[in-house]
Amino acid sequence: MTSSASAASTTLNVSRGRALACVALLVVIGFSLGCSEFVVIGIEAELAEAFRVPLARVGELISFFSIAYAVLTPTLAIVTGRFRRYPLLVAYATLFCLANVVMAFAPTFELLLASRVLLGAVSGGLLALGITYIPELVGAERSSMTISVVYASFAVAMVFITSVGKIVAHALDWQLIMLASLGLAVASSVALLAVLPRTGSTDAPATMREQIELFREPQVACAVFIFLFGVGSVYVLYGYVTPYLEEVLGLDAVAASAVLMAYGVACFFSNLLSGWLDTRFGIRALTVTFPMQALLLLAVWLLRGSAVGGVAMILLVGLSMYLVSVPCVSVFMHSAMRWHPKALTLASSLEPTSFNMGIAFGTAMGGVVVSGPGIAHVGAVGAAFSLVAWGLAALTYMLERRRARSAREQG
Repeated sequence: MTSSASAASTTLNVSRGRALACVALLVVIGFSLGCSEFVVIGIEAELAEAFRVPLARVGELISFFSIAYAVLTPTLAIVTGRFRRYPLLVAYATLFCLANVVMAFAPTFELLLASRVLLGAVSGGLLALGITYIPELVGAERSSMTISVVYASFAVAMVFITSVGKIVAHALDWQLIMLASLGLAVASSVALLAVLPRTGSTDAPATMREQIELFREPQVACAVFIFLFGVGSVYVLYGYVTPYLEEVLGLDAVAASAVLMAYGVACFFSNLLSGWLDTRFGIRALTVTFPMQALLLLAVWLLRGSAVGGVAMILLVGLSMYLVSVPCVSVFMHSAMRWHPKALTLASSLEPTSFNMGIAFGTAMGGVVVSGPGIAHVGAVGAAFSLVAWGLAALTYMLERRRARSAREQG
């Protein structure tokens, strides 16, 4: 660790080894959160059959989760600003585990849907509070890459649980993968709560007004919409990727699972690349990556008649999927640290909130495409959304430069 990281550890009054353990467990909790959120994607067909609902309705398990996540994560960050982090983490972790219990044993589709809403309501708060520990554990100069690793674990979980879930559901029983997700949620939550320090430098109470001030920064609001369209562009496809692989590209269950595993590897490197791009170029990097993503999604649509070509393009889409994350996180966090320090928890909540807004939007639009023109056309719609995100990224970059210039002139 660097001297800055050591200083952060001293602030938290923990040893170097405990600080590293905290970071490792934050990565594990990110993996667990990803498993719990995306466990339903790999078993969509099995859920539709088990609960006797249409496939398009199973998509509600993703979109309802994401809506609850998007609405309640920043809301809870604002209204709980006067509470210390650790007790809030205990509350969120307890509800996170409870939601997994209900999800694993739900006897009806309606109760399963309710468990997804509860899961979405608390997952964002758990992740956002965990992220606020990172600058104190590793130092400001290592925060971007460390955050990218936490998000990388989330991304790996997303595809790991979908691919393994598909295999388990095909060979054994879809409910087993739900039980595995539950076990991981309980184990990771207990371990994280046991190791994290009870106090820290960001425990100072913050009023609602002090936090809401963050939204006065136009680049913050603009970055939220980057997520809406940038993430939504991929989830038009990814929200229905398993049936796309099987129905459009003609893959069997085993081949589809293998593709999802490879997609997970691509997403892992996408997160790491996101941290590198932010370190080197900041938000400006997205003005290049989004046009590339649009071309890849368009290629998915054009190559829908070719299994090899379609799979190759989908894997490249996976490599582009998380490039948006860390540059936008930096916009949120830097805006808070420079001008609104009491809004740091709210700032850390905006990435998962915005990301899930994008998931909900993209999955819902994917459902419209599946029910209308057909699942084969999801790539073309996703490409159009990527181009919108491109324009928003350019606007955010200009707003960031203007805000920095204004601060220099005033200082």
